[in-house]
Amino acid sequence: MILIKEIFKSNFHVAKVVLSPKLNISPTIVTITTNLKSDFDKTILANSITLTPGTLTLDMTEEKLIIHCLEENSIKDLQNSIFENILLKKEELNNG
Repeated sequence: MILIKEIFKSNFHVAKVVLSPKLNISPTIVTITTNLKSDFDKTILANSITLTPGTLTLDMTEEKLIIHCLEENSIKDLQNSIFENILLKKEELNNG
């Protein structure tokens, strides 16, 4: 449910940015570190980022995700991802 809410919020924001007469974007590529251990959970995180308008996961390594952002101010949200925190809690519960 949280992901759906974030996708809707992002959709409206990206539409506003794209339809603005003054296209004020600052595209950037950022590398973020994840504490997730499971490849499955890392894939879920990468896909949740890609599903969010204005962001696209380009690559995934053992502990890093490389992400393209339409706006530079998206970086802070990526680094403090609520989705990663949910997946970390899930991993803790699964591992004991």
